[in-house]
Amino acid sequence: MKVLVTGGAGYIGSHTCKLLARAGHTPVVFDNLSTGHADAVKWGPLFVGDLLDANALDAAFAKHRPDVVIHFAALAYVGVSMQDPASYYRVNVGGTQSLLDAMRRHGVPRIVLSSSCATYGIPEALPISEETPQHPVNPYGFTKLVTERMAADYERAYGLRWIALRYFNAAGCDPEGELGERHEPETHAIPLAIGAALGTGPAFNVMGTDYPTPDGSAVRDYVHVNDLGDAHLRAMNHLLQGGESGAFNLATGNGTSVLALLDAVAAATGKPVNATQAPRRAGDPPALYAQAEKAARVLGWKPHYTDIGPMVETAVKWFIDIDSPVDAESV
Repeated sequence: MKVLVTGGAGYIGSHTCKLLARAGHTPVVFDNLSTGHADAVKWGPLFVGDLLDANALDAAFAKHRPDVVIHFAALAYVGVSMQDPASYYRVNVGGTQSLLDAMRRHGVPRIVLSSSCATYGIPEALPISEETPQHPVNPYGFTKLVTERMAADYERAYGLRWIALRYFNAAGCDPEGELGERHEPETHAIPLAIGAALGTGPAFNVMGTDYPTPDGSAVRDYVHVNDLGDAHLRAMNHLLQGGESGAFNLATGNGTSVLALLDAVAAATGKPVNATQAPRRAGDPPALYAQAEKAARVLGWKPHYTDIGPMVETAVKWFIDIDSPVDAESV
């Protein structure tokens, strides 16, 4: 299959492209390189273009004639979405609509959407399931919810078939060392903690140590990036085989606290994490973790990595190999 991968030069997108190629498919990356990296596009052609540019989309579809689309391209900083919601609605919602319309024009009726646990907001009960009410608490989460609703409406009206993958905290790096995690600014906890341990970044800021959790720090559900990539392949195959549209959680079901994460980083680097303590960040729930039974049952997906230790080890290996400084803001 030829697969158009929007945002395929980014963190999760590039890892998914490698898995697509390994499975015998041709990933065609469509990316404006605003946050992605051209050197991460190694397994298929790169078409530099913007989702809001209909002419660029038409040129990419006409040249490569994809069979299916996997859609990662989006703005994804929660804090920035609060400060500049206009950009998030323009890119995430407007860009997705532009992509779906291009798919209609070129007769490509299947898409796998990168969604987010941010669509749930602060749930009343744990673990989160696909039936948990979706009440986003920030513009980023709202834009992801809108794209899910948009896909469902396009299916009803135009026959588009879709899967939305709601993932929790992406973690780790390519175990073979070919790809890693590079964001600017970096806001993800694992690379920030690695930088604090290796001395290539500032102290790690633990936001809140008085939560009602076993050690007082916030608990999150981390999913290895290769497991996320594998889920996209399974979702694509499900659609190609005639499977029904729908939304799926991608999670391990295991909650890892911030302090346990720092312990895992210290064990993997052999160095203590330089950390400071700060008050809770407004709006952060004490714990977020989910069940992914539906993905296991329908897609046959189960995470290979279920413990935070091995996930962190893949990231530490990549950061040490490239000797990459982590220029980051605190989380």
